[in-house]
Amino acid sequence: MTVNLPLPLKADLKPVKGFEMGITEAGIKKANRKDLLVMTLAPGSQVAGVFTLNRFCAAPVQVCREHLAQEGRNGEIRALVVNTGNANAGTGESGMKHALETCAALAKDLKINPEQILPFSTGVILEPLPIEKIIQALPKAVSNLGEDNWLDAAQAIMTTDTQPKATSMTVSTPAGPIVITGICKGAGMIHPNMATMLGFIATDAGFAPGLLMQLTREVADLSFNAITIDGDTSTNDSFIVIATGQSAVQIQSVADASYAVVRDALITLARKLAQMIVRDGEGATKFITIEVFGGKTEAECRLVAKAVAHSPLVSTAFFASDPNLGRILAAIGYAGISDLDVGCVQMWLGDVWVAKDGGRNPSYQEADGQRVMQAQEITVRVDLGRGNATQTIWTCDLSHEYVSINADYRS
Repeated sequence: MTVNLPLPLKADLKPVKGFEMGITEAGIKKANRKDLLVMTLAPGSQVAGVFTLNRFCAAPVQVCREHLAQEGRNGEIRALVVNTGNANAGTGESGMKHALETCAALAKDLKINPEQILPFSTGVILEPLPIEKIIQALPKAVSNLGEDNWLDAAQAIMTTDTQPKATSMTVSTPAGPIVITGICKGAGMIHPNMATMLGFIATDAGFAPGLLMQLTREVADLSFNAITIDGDTSTNDSFIVIATGQSAVQIQSVADASYAVVRDALITLARKLAQMIVRDGEGATKFITIEVFGGKTEAECRLVAKAVAHSPLVSTAFFASDPNLGRILAAIGYAGISDLDVGCVQMWLGDVWVAKDGGRNPSYQEADGQRVMQAQEITVRVDLGRGNATQTIWTCDLSHEYVSINADYRS
């Protein structure tokens, strides 16, 4: 079940000049499913990424960081490879060896250096990567390379996702039009501590050296770092932005007339992708927006939003459509703001003013709260009454189905 999440249409996913994808079935976990994706970049492309903060980060994440830091060992990044069905995490030295062997095998097929390749894996943790299946299937993925394979690519990176996640836009800038298209996967083990499970965005805009990394961090913080489903941070989280530079739009600095337009477009598209993950959250029946404002700092607003979003009691109340809203006040109270004056706190559920000056609003009627709780999309607004900072997080409810999905994950 998803929450107001239509299926992407292939015709709506615009090709990005200089970026190709090839997909095949390697049989990594299950037969007859797309599970191996190769992406290639035109010469001169730039790549930037942010990764999980989990200390048990997967072998491919470690290799990605090294290859990006080396800039492909003085050569640009030219390809990415993604497998699903196995995370290659918690696999020690053999996991690193297999990640590097994947890069070496693809490099041979593409006639580039292994250091010019970024590997990604997603799936079950603590299981050895079936490297032979991947190496054997890589040539077929390469033979299928094309610019118009976005929908197949989105399908090839799915795990517990119930549907592919992809979106696209054409943007007008002062220097001309650009295309931005992206895919992501994720439905569980989602927590804002980097980005999300896996996300890839490509554009034909060009950027001066160093500018794309700065922008990628900002985009991640305002999108994938602002979602949570269950509070679990994956070992494999990776968010990558690719700029092929194949359009007339070449951005030299943040003062460039096109920079703000491209920045806003990237944030908009990344947020849409990130919210798709929440709308397809494991067992989700409701999409919830938590807006916290009136804080002294963005950090303390974020503390409150995360406390509310991560509370199992709050999440189950949303699932039950039960306006047991004292649970939200309790989460605000334990969020970690030691000098919070609760007498200044206000709270709204949708359009209903629930808590006034730290207590129940005298005019609040439970029937009004019940009406809002019945909706598929709900907004909780909290005013801390101590400043001008604000933060927003998107989350979902916690249902019986979430338990069932994760109990059966390896079967």
